[in-house]
Amino acid sequence: MRGTTVLPGEGNSGLPGEEGMPTHRLEVPMPNALPFAIGTFDTIGPMSRASFPHRHTFHEIVHVTGGTGGHVVDLTRFALSPPNLCFIAPGQVHHWENVTGLEGSVILFTDDFLLDHPADRQALRGLGRHSWLELHDEAADRTARLVADLDGEYRAGAEGFQSVLRALLHVLVVRAARLPAHQSAAAPPTPRTRPGSVAAEFVTLLGTPELGTQEGPLRSVRACARHLSVSESYLSEAVKASTGRTPGELIRQTRVHEAKRLLLRTELSVRQIADRVGFGDPAYFCRFFRRETGASPGDFRRGGGDIHHDHRLESIARAQSPA
Repeated sequence: MRGTTVLPGEGNSGLPGEEGMPTHRLEVPMPNALPFAIGTFDTIGPMSRASFPHRHTFHEIVHVTGGTGGHVVDLTRFALSPPNLCFIAPGQVHHWENVTGLEGSVILFTDDFLLDHPADRQALRGLGRHSWLELHDEAADRTARLVADLDGEYRAGAEGFQSVLRALLHVLVVRAARLPAHQSAAAPPTPRTRPGSVAAEFVTLLGTPELGTQEGPLRSVRACARHLSVSESYLSEAVKASTGRTPGELIRQTRVHEAKRLLLRTELSVRQIADRVGFGDPAYFCRFFRRETGASPGDFRRGGGDIHHDHRLESIARAQSPA
């Protein structure tokens, strides 16, 4: 299993100066590979310290332990003052600026890694809005220990390490969310009329519990736009500009994520799960799930979340152009 690339058939090669915002994703074979990686800036690869604006389809947490310069997230510049903890949510645009001596750890994972703790998705997006945390005293020590434990579990790959990684990541997210606001160099509030604000509200809406209800706001782009009091066209433009993806793509991703969680963490039947995620026809749900994941719901459940033995992602360097 290798690193990350731009989405196949989308975007560009991942370098600046080409059409479209460079967009990178974890290249994770489906359905049973581990959508998680941790390493140093050197082992993760040159994209982990990219100096040009780009976005990801995955979450990134950066634990900075050394270096000078700045990190720009959604046009807000944060000065390095190690130790720092940085959270970048899917779709956020960021880059490193005039950085020297950058040291620390990079943690990469997709929403699928959060199946045991689905509420962490919303917490992570909230942390992404603050993005840059300064760590002091006990918080600095605890964070360093947690990151070291994550790295050790990942490299060892011992029996049950997936569950340990998920638990440690959950603790890291919860503790980071507890840090007082004065420790965050947060950007000033964004007016509601700004496209970025509408896109942020839409992403937050995706984390609400109404996904499975017949009248829930996640049933369609139209329903989401109505819930947010904007037109469909404005919502589509705002979300595309902020995340590089359409509202429809993100809604499908959210429904697939919830279906995966229910398949792996409950005893509900496929018919019941189809109903929970808004599909009245189980056969159509099965076709939808296979199209989005490459596996049927039954095959995905029988896989039980097992992963390939070569679980480590070696880097997020730009991949070779497709043949």
